[in-house]
Amino acid sequence: TGKNGDEHFHVEEHKLNSKVPNHNKIITSLVAGAVAGAVAKTVIAPLDRTKINFQVSNRRFSFKSAFKFIFHTVKHEGFIFLWRGNSATMLRIVPYAAIQYTAHEQYKRMLNRNRRKKHLPPHLRFLAGSLAGITSTSLTYPLDLVRARMAVTEKNLYSNLFQVIMKTYRQEGFRTLWRGYLPTVLGSTMYSGTSFFTYETLKKSHAEYAKGEEPKPFERWCMGAVAGFASQSLSYPLDIVRRRMQTAGCTGHVNDYTGIWVTAISTYREEGIIRGLYKGLSMNWIKGPIAVGVSFTTFDITLQWLRAQTIFHIDEE
Repeated sequence: TGKNGDEHFHVEEHKLNSKVPNHNKIITSLVAGAVAGAVAKTVIAPLDRTKINFQVSNRRFSFKSAFKFIFHTVKHEGFIFLWRGNSATMLRIVPYAAIQYTAHEQYKRMLNRNRRKKHLPPHLRFLAGSLAGITSTSLTYPLDLVRARMAVTEKNLYSNLFQVIMKTYRQEGFRTLWRGYLPTVLGSTMYSGTSFFTYETLKKSHAEYAKGEEPKPFERWCMGAVAGFASQSLSYPLDIVRRRMQTAGCTGHVNDYTGIWVTAISTYREEGIIRGLYKGLSMNWIKGPIAVGVSFTTFDITLQWLRAQTIFHIDEE
């Protein structure tokens, strides 16, 4: 029965996708990816800002100190300030998520060319996710650096993201806009590979167990949350390294954080493994699963709706 369920699930999915022209597949996945990224990041923006502030400093992280930071921000700068940098996040995450999900769909199609109606084997599932992460990171990287800088600076230093780009370019040079790219792309390879691999594997298992029934939104969120937990845990030290390299010009560490290994060793020597390279991971274990769960669920539901509308209009013509 499990195998029949898996086949049934794939036949239904294949029917839906086979009726949609390829250019429509790209457009629908771009739109669904953009919506998924925007919704997920807006939900967890205050936690993201709190996490980044601890990642780039020498302060010890605890939930108590995280709540203190949130309370202090609300009291002195206003509730809405918890979303500071979110405009830069949106400008990055909308194209990033749109490209990532669309690239993943296209890489899956390419890798699956001779395996119609079958799931990709595990190593190709991981490869499709990794390639999607590399593609989206490479095409949107300077916006990630801008967002990190906005999150750790006072509002009077940078009033908007264009000012961040211009000030960084004038004061530190063009190359600085790509500072931290290597740890980011390495982290993204691991993060996206693990994330998509886990989610796709859990969806396959669900199809086998539920005899081909579509997962409910909450089930999708749970599968996404597990994927988020696994991917965050594996790639986290590279996240610390990239944030420190990206914000070195704002935090007075330009000479300390010059490269990936120098930054990692410097962080380890000053703060150790747990308090340095894994600082704030406990908050990420809350933030990550929520965000990834919301993102995958939003993407799947939005994509299905958009493709159903496309088929409806094609059938009408």
